[in-house]
Order: sequence, then C-alpha cells, then structure tokens
Amino acid sequence: MRTSLKTLAAAATVAVLALAGCSSGSGAGGSTGDAGGGDQPFRVVAFTSGNQTPIGAWWVKAVEAQAEELGWDLTMVQGDFDFQKMNPAVESAIGQGADAVYNGYTDVASISSIVTAAKDAGIPMFAIDAGTEPTDAYALNITTDQQEIVDQTMEAISDSIGGLEGKNIMVIGHDPHAGIRMRSGLAAEAVEAAGANLAGGEIQQVVSPATGRTEALALVADYLSANPGGLDAVWVGWDDAALGAVQAISEAGSDAKVTGVDATSEAIAAIQSGGPFLATVEQPWPSINDDVTAALVAFQKDGTMPSSDFEAVGVTLVTKDNAAEITPSDKLG
Repeated sequence: MRTSLKTLAAAATVAVLALAGCSSGSGAGGSTGDAGGGDQPFRVVAFTSGNQTPIGAWWVKAVEAQAEELGWDLTMVQGDFDFQKMNPAVESAIGQGADAVYNGYTDVASISSIVTAAKDAGIPMFAIDAGTEPTDAYALNITTDQQEIVDQTMEAISDSIGGLEGKNIMVIGHDPHAGIRMRSGLAAEAVEAAGANLAGGEIQQVVSPATGRTEALALVADYLSANPGGLDAVWVGWDDAALGAVQAISEAGSDAKVTGVDATSEAIAAIQSGGPFLATVEQPWPSINDDVTAALVAFQKDGTMPSSDFEAVGVTLVTKDNAAEITPSDKLG
C-alpha cells in the first residue's frame, strides 16, 4: 500500500521535532546509522539532468516543496543535460556536508563520479527513474516496469491491426536514455517474436531528444516514401517522437497506427482526436516520488534502509476510452 505524502509528512514532522533534528550535524556526511541526532536539519543533495523536460521540471518543484514541508536543508542541482557542469556541482555539495542524495531521472551510467563521492562520504543515494536494473549505487531506485509498457502498447497495436504476425512495425528509440533503450529493445524483440517484420531491419534511432519529433517524422516519412502502404504500425519510446511519426503517417495518408510513452497533453489530445495516435502510457511519477520520499524519511528518522535497492512499478495504458481521466505528465504541477 502506498503512503500518502501528507500523512507521511505529518508523522515525519512529529518524529523530527521529537528527535530535535535528524542529521549528523558535522562532517562531510553521515553514515547509514547516524542520520538521526544532532541539532542540524536533515541535509539532502538533490539533482537532475532533465530539468528542462516537463517531468524533470515538475520533479524539481515537487522535491523543493516536500523539503520545505519536511524541514530538510535541500541543495538542488539542475543539470540541463550538461554532465560536465552538473556532476562536479553535486560532488561539491556532497563534500560540503550531506546526509542523503536524491537523484531524479539521471541514469547511473552518467554519474559514476557522483556515486563515488556519495560512497566516500558514507551517505546513501535514493533515486527516481535513474536506471533500469538493480545496482549498489543506490539505496533505492524506483522506476516503471519497462516490460509492462511494451506488453500493453504491443497488445494495443495487435488489437488495432488484427494481430502482429506478418505485419510491418517500426520501432523508434533513443539509446542514451536507459528507459527508452530498454523498452525499445524489448519492443523489437516482441515484434520479431510475434512473427512481424521490424521495419528498416533494426531499431530506428533518434539522435537527440531536442529534435526527436522532426527526426521521427523524417524516419517514418522516408520509409513510407520507399515503401508506400508498407507500414502497419510505429512503436515509439516517448511521446514527442511519436507525434512526429503521427505527422508523417497523416501526411502520407497511411493507415498505420502509433503508440508512445509519457502521456503528455499533446499526445492525449491526439489520441482523443481518433487519428493515427493509438495509445500512450501513463507512468505514476507522483506516487513514485512519494514512495522515494517515504524511504528518505525512514532513513532520516532512524537510519532505516530500504529492503531492496530497486523497484519497478506498474503503468496505465492510455487510449481513447480513458484519456479524459488521465492527468497529462506535463501538467503535474
């Protein structure tokens, strides 16, 4: 059962006041067992490389609000996808004294120096959507179930086009993003396992998320130009690129269907319009953030560490039937 943040915050505030502060109060950081005690507030270094994305920007505001509510001393580092700028800033903040680190949406492969700094300081790192596999870099990383994302979107495609066998399905991914890399790989495997043809012979890669929509448009338009009527569906790892695929299909007069991931407002509107955009996926970031915060509060209170360092939670397929009930990911706050 998930813990309500308001209930959590109220309980945590009482506990923190009763303990008269919950940090080590000195030094470069606290060890696993000394997060409680002392007269200083609980010190958290939070960082994200993706603050320019709607979900990343929401997370920054959410964590800042939670920190104020819980009485944390928060240092927030916003990386703007610039790891040469972000990583040293986070390491410096850890070196100035911290009790815990909170990583938002930044793959562990990109932050080895931060992982080392946290380990050297003897403090745990908690994370939201910061890798797709268990790793001892984190005390806890909660993300979404990539296999479930693929299963739900592929089922939607199959139902819409009368099965996958013998059909031509394009998969569009972006390997630098751990989640997209994993789910696009799983999507390509599902296409081939179902006896469908992987359009283009391999996963079609977008180079930059900033140009994902125009890149996906070009990928699909070029394929349709070379293979008129030869495309049944396009599976895309995120909504912005999926919208490019939708545009290419519409302009070509194709009957192909498209699925995305993220449940952005523009994607939901496109699904509701009844065009090529068939479905997207809602990932429950607010409840995931609440769960990570609950783990941080448990550590703050008495040094309790999570029983597992990795959790993948379920998602919701968004179709025309339930689109009106979904809060878009770019409207979370």
